[in-house]
Amino acid sequence: MSDQNQTNPDAPTTPTSVTPPPPTQVPAPQAATEIDAETHAEIEAAMSDLAAADAADAPESGSKSIKGPRVVRGGREHRTGMVVSVGASDVFVEFGPKELGVVEIAQFKDTPPNVGDQLEVAVQRFDSAESLYICALPGAVQKADWEMLEPGQVVEARVTGTNKGGLELEIANHRAFMPASQVDIDRVPDLSVFVGEKMTCEVQKVDKRGQGNIVLSRRDVLQKERAKAAESLKEALKEGDTVTGTVRKIMDFGAFVDLGGVDGLVHLNDLSHERVNHGAKNVARHVSEGQKVSVQILKLDWEGNRIGLGLKQLQADPFASAAEEVVEGAELSGKVTKILEFGAFVEVAPGVEGLVHISELDWRRVNDVNEVLKENEVVQVKVLKVDPSDRKISLSIKQLKDRPQQQGGGGRGRGGGRGGRDDRTPEEILKETPELRRLREQAKKQPKKGGGGLGNAGGMGMGLGDLKL
Repeated sequence: MSDQNQTNPDAPTTPTSVTPPPPTQVPAPQAATEIDAETHAEIEAAMSDLAAADAADAPESGSKSIKGPRVVRGGREHRTGMVVSVGASDVFVEFGPKELGVVEIAQFKDTPPNVGDQLEVAVQRFDSAESLYICALPGAVQKADWEMLEPGQVVEARVTGTNKGGLELEIANHRAFMPASQVDIDRVPDLSVFVGEKMTCEVQKVDKRGQGNIVLSRRDVLQKERAKAAESLKEALKEGDTVTGTVRKIMDFGAFVDLGGVDGLVHLNDLSHERVNHGAKNVARHVSEGQKVSVQILKLDWEGNRIGLGLKQLQADPFASAAEEVVEGAELSGKVTKILEFGAFVEVAPGVEGLVHISELDWRRVNDVNEVLKENEVVQVKVLKVDPSDRKISLSIKQLKDRPQQQGGGGRGRGGGRGGRDDRTPEEILKETPELRRLREQAKKQPKKGGGGLGNAGGMGMGLGDLKL
């Protein structure tokens, strides 16, 4: 504790005059977390803008210049001690003989420790009046003190404005900057919604030279919180459970739902009992980002980091609801939902679709379904077959149309086939056709037998002319 007392003027030692070293001799603090090249470039650009703004606000020549703050080393030393007392508002930790630290009990989100437990804390400062080390839990939100700010510290800052690169914040009476990429895990289209709010964030960079520049990150805090929550969810979640989550992102193939630390995917096929076509716009018709939804866990694959979720599994089955109406032989109206090469799907009830095969579109031969139907068109159909086990419905459009008349010759009639009833009109029978002309020519070439057109009629010697009516 010698270093702590040497750098802390309030420590219980003989006061000595400590002259802070010149700013040029103090090495810049190192970042506790690595910053990628893109973020580093973003920070440098923002720092240039802040420096330009500071130069514009600088006092005129001849006024007193602002000195840099005093640097205190080891201001947040991490120590492990034994819990000796747990009160209503504070937890006391003993580091050694006559060395006590105190932590606010409110920092323990779950349950406070028990007497005798070993506890690691971060020392913030020494209170000489109480002879206590004021401590905080590692990673806990701490009161921002400019002299104690260093990378990795979790603090609370207030958003004062926005700029082209991110957010402007105020912390410990100093200006701070948060790059847009560090505000949230996902991209935030409008950063102005954060203005005036207080947010928990982590110090990424501190430059204490001059007026000082501070770079903060909220994304790091959120990622750590999600990682911690994910560990607890691994034990709690089970396939078949119904849970509540928030729609985090909409994609062409479905929607990601945040379950409170981990994301699960609701695929297109599990969004609704209705057919949902590929595309983010089609998905957005059923859910929206930020919406609270109840989903069922269909599959858990922690190793592959995949969680399958379902929305329609918690909805009433429209197939069962429409069982009384959609029966074989029923004539219904429906909307064409999708056209394929082999036919078209028609929605005959909410969430219930049937297939009109290409052969059931018309009595004539149809080569292209698009020649007969268009998507979203309302048509009349007849139910041919219902298969509840496979949830398949066969429909027909041509069965509701009149069967076309067949042009036949030689006394066959409309029905085709031998022995069918000839219900043609006299005009149709006597209509001049190539076949009729051939028959007439053949009749002229044959010699006449007997006096009548019917010949001898079995030797009766009587022709048509002998008949008297």
